[in-house]
Order: sequence, then C-alpha cells, then structure tokens
Amino acid sequence: MGSMAAGAAAMRPSGLASASDTVRVACVGVRGQGRAHIKHYAQMPNVEIAAICDIDESVLNARLSDVEKLGKKRPAAYVDFRKVLEDKSIDAVSLATPNHNHTLQTVWACQAGKDVYVEKPCSHDMFEARQIVAAAQKYNRMVQHGTNCRSGVAREAVQKLQEGAIGDLYMSRGLCFKWRDTIGRKPAEPVPAGVHYDLWLGPAPEHDFTRNRFHYNWHWFWDYGNGDFGNQGIHQVDVARWGLGVKYPTKVSAMGGHFMFDDDQETPNDLTATYEFDDGGKKKYMTFEVRHWISNHEAGINVESGPHKDTNTVGAMFYGSRGYMVITDEDHGTYYSFLGREQEPGPGRKELGNNWANFIDAVRSRKHSDLNAPIEEGAISTTLVHLANISYRLGRTLRFDAASYSCLGDKEANAMFRRKYREPFVVPENV
Repeated sequence: MGSMAAGAAAMRPSGLASASDTVRVACVGVRGQGRAHIKHYAQMPNVEIAAICDIDESVLNARLSDVEKLGKKRPAAYVDFRKVLEDKSIDAVSLATPNHNHTLQTVWACQAGKDVYVEKPCSHDMFEARQIVAAAQKYNRMVQHGTNCRSGVAREAVQKLQEGAIGDLYMSRGLCFKWRDTIGRKPAEPVPAGVHYDLWLGPAPEHDFTRNRFHYNWHWFWDYGNGDFGNQGIHQVDVARWGLGVKYPTKVSAMGGHFMFDDDQETPNDLTATYEFDDGGKKKYMTFEVRHWISNHEAGINVESGPHKDTNTVGAMFYGSRGYMVITDEDHGTYYSFLGREQEPGPGRKELGNNWANFIDAVRSRKHSDLNAPIEEGAISTTLVHLANISYRLGRTLRFDAASYSCLGDKEANAMFRRKYREPFVVPENV
C-alpha cells in the first residue's frame, strides 16, 4: 500500500483549484456514526458524497439508497478502503470505522493525498497517536479529529476559562455516565453473508466471528476498542484537558472494573482515572469517571430533561479560585458557570457547532490553523485515554515523561504502547 499511496500523492494536486470547487468526499464505515457524516456532508453546498465504503454490504447498500433519497447522485460503492484511495478524483475521506482501523486508514489516506476526517479516538494505542500526527504533517494534509465539541460553544467557554472567568484554574473533572446494558454472551458463528470480515479485522488478530465482537459491541473488547473511556469519554477528556490548558500528564492512575454484569465485555464499565500535570512548574489536576447503568446528574448536567428522561450525565467541569464552570457534551452544546461563595450565575451560553463544516472549510483554505480539532490536539487527548487504560490493566500508577514519550522505569507499561499487527495491515514505523 505504501508505494502505491505515495505515487498517488505525487500525481494529485495539493488542493482544490479554487474555493468554489466541489469537494468530493468518501464516507467510510457508515452503520453508526458514519450516518451522521453522510447527513452533514449532504447538507453542504458544493460538497459531493462521491463514494461510500463499508465492509458490510447490507449496510453499504442501505446508505447508497439513503443518499439517493436525499435527492443526491448515487455514490460509488466500495467494500475495500484501499480501492477508495485509488480514485484520484476523491479529495477527502471521512472515517467512522472501528477504533483499531483509524490510524492505519488515516496514514494510508494521507499517503494517497487525501484529507481526512477521522472519528475519535484517532488511535488505538500510544504508538499510533504519534504516527497519525507524523503522517498528517509529512504529507501536509488537513486531518480533523472527530471531537465535535471543539467546533461548538466550548470554544467560547475555553476562552473564558483562559481569560480567568472563574479565577485561577487548578482542576478539571470529566464525566461519562451512560446507561449501558449488558451485552450478554454470544457464541462463535459463521461470518454473515455480505460481511468482508478480513477487511473488518484489519490490523487486529484473528478471532472467530461473534455478534458481540462486531457491530458496536466491538467497543468493549481490547483488540478493537478502548472501552467507554475511548468511546464517549474521549470527547470529555479532550474538553477537560483543553480547558485546563495542559498537554501531557506526569502521573496517571486508574482503578475500576466490570461490575454487575456477567457477559463477554472485556473493558471496564466503571473506571476512575486521575491525572497530574506540571504546567510550567505549577501543578494541575484532572479526574475522569466512567460509569454505566443507573446514575445521577452531577452539577446539573442533562438534568433539564428530567431525571427519568435523560439517563446520561456527560460533560466536563472546571474549578478555579472564583467559582466553577460546566461544559456539557456536544449534543447539547452548553456551558454555564457559578461564581463566588454565593454561586451567582456567571458566563454561559448554548449553541451547536459543526465539526464537519469546519473540516470542509479547512480543506478549501489549505490552512492548518483553520481546523478547530486538529489531529495534533486529538492525539494528545487520546493518549490520556490510553495511559489510563494501561494503568487500569496493570493495576499501578504510571509516571509519564513527555520528552521520551515513555513511562519512567516501567518496561511492562511501555510494551503496551504498541500492539502486534496482522499482515498486511501494519502501521509503519516510518510513515
């Protein structure tokens, strides 16, 4: 793939001829979140959904019909992503595939001269978080991370925090309380007709097909997903880190487990992670909590829907010397704050944003600075998820050194930075 992709990049112009040119996008992985990608691109002027790619032919055919029902031209259809990259008329790919494919597919796309919108988390492990950034920079591509909050009202909220709206910031807290039911147990079975399972596995090790390791429930297996911390939680990790004004932690500790249910799930459904940062010699602190099943609404998050209507509590909170601020998940696009001992209302607002529209704007402008959620920022936030999961799996605190990109004195933790790849689906050392 590497030589072919590099050749394609050499033959393709670096950008569109003009700002008014139609941007041709391929949507890849379209059963779940990929449907949102299709919806957003279909609403944009001078944007064409030129191709749809999915390894499940039943899903692929359904989405092709969906695009036609929107009054749009029927896109080209692919099951193998590598074939999408051979089409030199496609300007950008929009990836909503499982986590374990994100980095490799982004690297391949960058090598092929395509811009990339990649869903969160952008990498499956620590090694990939570095490689995806290296590829974007080497091939000078616009690569947007699917942390949608960065295109919403959270941008204003973070600016308020940095301006001192709640005083001297010292701590942030992220919450991911989602009503997750048991996935039960599913036996091995033949691969369903129309499913190209080898392409779905990609870099992951061989495993018998089971329903629990396929559509959506793959999130709860280490070979493919990163638990709910890397599923929903990465949005709030990104906001909590961004608002606190920090990058890599110096110390990470996580504890939790898989409670209540006896099923196939490998990842924890309850997890509490703590992070310590050195911000120019000043200590800052961040906590994050993942919780399944029945929970409460902390800090008023999602409570506007009523305790029996909205069962989730998803957001980030910030604490300073003058008060605290709350930023809710991207679906609500809200922030609010309370100041002083009397907790008088402070700055706040509600407004939705559009991360996909921002990506298309950057594809047109060719200015990296126009990206609201650049891959460089997404990769840093994703490493916080990976470090917490490593701490949880090893059962000990990690001391992380950003300069060497390693856990000090912990060979076992460092060995978990990079998984073994299944040929030929290998994220290269040199992208």
